[in-house]
Amino acid sequence: MTESLNAKELHADATVVDGLVISNWSREVFEDLHAGGVTAVNCTCSIWEGLRDTLVNIGRWKSWFRDNDDLLLPVKVVADIARAKNENRVGIILGWQNTSALEDRVELVDVFKALGVGVMQLTYNTQNLVGSGCYESRDSGLSDFGRDVIDEMNRVGVVVDLSHVGAKTSEDAIRHSKKPVAYSHCCPAALLNHPRNKTDEQLRFIVEHGGFVGVTTYPWFLPKGADSTVDDCVAAIDYVIDQVGEERVGIGTDFTQGQDAAFFDWLSLDKGTGRRLIVRDWDVAPQPVGFQRLSEFPNLTEAMVRRGWSERRIRRILGENWVSFLREVWGN
Repeated sequence: MTESLNAKELHADATVVDGLVISNWSREVFEDLHAGGVTAVNCTCSIWEGLRDTLVNIGRWKSWFRDNDDLLLPVKVVADIARAKNENRVGIILGWQNTSALEDRVELVDVFKALGVGVMQLTYNTQNLVGSGCYESRDSGLSDFGRDVIDEMNRVGVVVDLSHVGAKTSEDAIRHSKKPVAYSHCCPAALLNHPRNKTDEQLRFIVEHGGFVGVTTYPWFLPKGADSTVDDCVAAIDYVIDQVGEERVGIGTDFTQGQDAAFFDWLSLDKGTGRRLIVRDWDVAPQPVGFQRLSEFPNLTEAMVRRGWSERRIRRILGENWVSFLREVWGN
C-alpha cells in the first residue's frame, strides 16, 4: 500500500475536528468541508457583534442547517460528533471569538448555550468587559465580571477559548476556571515572534492545568509567512507536541476560505471600526501551499504520514483529542 493511499484511508476513517474556521459561509464552503472529510468544526458566528447582530448570525445558521441538511449537523453534545461521522455529515459547533454579545449580562451565557454556542473566546485582540486582548497596550487581567462569566461558562458547559486573549488575562482565566480551557487556534512564539503566538511557557502552563492547544495553519503565524506549506504546518504541531505531549494537542486551522479584503479590514480594526491594530501588506490572507481549500484537509494527514507520525498520534491530533477535551468541558 502506498503512503498516499494509506494516508487517504486513515483520514477517511479518522474523526477529524477543526478547532476553528472563520470562512465566508456558503454551500460551496460546506461542500469543501465535507469533501475534506471534516467530522466537526468550530464555526465563528460572533466577533465584534453585539447581542442583536449575534442573534441574527445564529438565525442565519439555523437557516443554513435547514437548507443544507444533507451536509450539516448541529453539534450541541459530544455524541453529535460521532453521529456526524456515522451519517457522513459535517458537525457544526457554533463558537464566538469575543464575548461582546453578552454585553453586560452573565445570564446570557446560558441562553446562547441553549442556542448551540459551545465555545466562547473571552476577548478578541483588545479590551472588553471581561479582560484584555493580545493587542491591548496594557493587559489589566481578568475582571471580576470576567470571573463571573467563566463561572457561568463552567456551569453550563461552554469552552473558554483564550486564543486572542492577552497573556495576563489568559493566566488569570486558566487559574480561575474550574474546567480546562483552550487555545483553540494558535502557533508557537518560538517559531515566530507574533502577538497572537504563545510562548513555550504559556503552552505548557495551559496544559499543566488540564487545558488544550489547537495549532493553527494560518500562514502569517508561521515563520515562512505566505511561503508556508502544509509540511510547515505539521512541523509547528510537532513543536507544540514536543513542549506539552500529544494528548492535549489538536488542530484549529483558522481557515478563512472565501473572505474578502473588507472582511480582513474589519478584523484589523479595534471593534471593527476603531484604531488599526494590524498593519498588513496583503488584501486576502493566503493559505498554506498544499492546503489552499478545506477540501484539501487530507493533505494535512499525508504530511503527518510523511513526517513519520504513528497512526495513534495522527488519530489523536486529527480529532480524538478534541473530542476528549470537549467531553471534559461539555460533559456527556
